[in-house]
Amino acid sequence: MSIPLHIRINENSYNLQVEEDETLISLLRDRLHLTGVKEGCGNGECGACAVIADGQPVRSCIILAAEMEGKSITTIEGLTETDENGNVSLSPIQKSFIEEGAVQCGFCTPGFIIAAEALFMRNSDPGDEAVKEALSGHLCRCTGYKSIFKAIDKTVKNRYKT
Repeated sequence: MSIPLHIRINENSYNLQVEEDETLISLLRDRLHLTGVKEGCGNGECGACAVIADGQPVRSCIILAAEMEGKSITTIEGLTETDENGNVSLSPIQKSFIEEGAVQCGFCTPGFIIAAEALFMRNSDPGDEAVKEALSGHLCRCTGYKSIFKAIDKTVKNRYKT
């Protein structure tokens, strides 16, 4: 059965028809071609599929697209800015991940960046415990996490403290 869905994704409005069992990740990746969101485990355990829904991080692999009716979604693609010449600039957290070598294979990176950005939306000066809590449930097999925490700390120091 098809259900109407009115949703805002990365500042673009969509009026779509979704199947009642269609997940948000399927809508984003398969239909809207926003492939920055990754499906790792498929059951909400790894965090690779995280997006921001109305300011809160959600696991897009375990939430139905229809549940997002009227919501505003931000994916990793929505954190970048494109100027009038088509040049893309990365967000501060994206830049820090690159500078600190926190990307490794890159599969988990969008989920970590989304989790950090959602945290920054709630708390512009998070301490270590807030960062650890925000990243709990996000898994990385490559970095050992140290570079991820360094990237977030660098972003806090450079962007959010004056």
